[in-house]
Amino acid sequence: MPANLSPEYKAAEAAFRKARDPRERLEHLREMLRTIPKHKGTEHLQGDIKRSIRELTEEVEGPKKGGGHGAPAQVVRPEGAAQVALIGPPNVGKSSLHSRLTGSGAHVADYPFTTQFPGPGMLPFEDIHFQLVDLPAVSREHPVSWLHGALQTADGCLLVVDLGDAECVEKVEEVHAILRERRVSLTARWPNQDAGNDTAVNEDPFALSLPTLLLANKCDRIPNIEEELRTFRELTALSYSGLAVSAQDGHGLGEIGATLFRNLGVVRTYTKAPGKHPDRQRPFTLRRGQTVEDVARLVHQDVARALRYARVWGKSGFDGQQVGRDHRLEDGDVVELHT
Repeated sequence: MPANLSPEYKAAEAAFRKARDPRERLEHLREMLRTIPKHKGTEHLQGDIKRSIRELTEEVEGPKKGGGHGAPAQVVRPEGAAQVALIGPPNVGKSSLHSRLTGSGAHVADYPFTTQFPGPGMLPFEDIHFQLVDLPAVSREHPVSWLHGALQTADGCLLVVDLGDAECVEKVEEVHAILRERRVSLTARWPNQDAGNDTAVNEDPFALSLPTLLLANKCDRIPNIEEELRTFRELTALSYSGLAVSAQDGHGLGEIGATLFRNLGVVRTYTKAPGKHPDRQRPFTLRRGQTVEDVARLVHQDVARALRYARVWGKSGFDGQQVGRDHRLEDGDVVELHT
């Protein structure tokens, strides 16, 4: 990171890191370019910002006039409680898992590289949904130039492996090497497992560090799957938490939603109008540590600006307690906003 960056630039960069919506990210990128000091020490970073603006603009605005219908989008707008990417080497059954978990009807074939573009689908868990995005296989045989951009909006990833493949270790090592070249690292630390995980700020604003859950797919074909999984961990020295699953017979699939919910620190809040019952059909989803003001912002920006106080029922306070906008919420809280 070049020295002497202005407070305005740092604020824009912090907003960019936090944003998930592609249009918001583009807005913050333009503000980063506007406020970055223009000198030799920032030339490389200026180039990265300009390139990211160009790539994201193409995604947000779509194909130019006269260009026909164009190819499918390479960046998926986040929806649901969180966006989680499915990544892995070829032929590990990512698309089969995606189809089984989300009902997406993703194209499935017993040969590699059947997935060519991001495929979104929704994984239901209790009264919320996680957005799962099926991505092309990560391999040097079939390089994907836009992979980094597609991962920018993800909150985490599912690394899918096939322990029955004799070259599984080498293929997973190749996946990590390719991701590192694209400034993407996978981490075993999830927001709800490591409270200090957000304190270290990467000096590269375009580097990604994605919390990762390992899925050992096709476990129905492998005797002693737990022993195989332990051996795989020893050979790769990977510390990701993992699940043995099967897209074929459904083994372990019911644990994925609960694991994501727990590891991401998802907090469900329910809103109510004064004198009315809360709406428990469509909760607003936050992360552990977020506040009443964050709920108000999800309802509408005007509500957040005009918010005077709130009343809360649930774990974070006694029933009907009057709280301010900075009050931190817990899963299951009911919030009554007063403007």
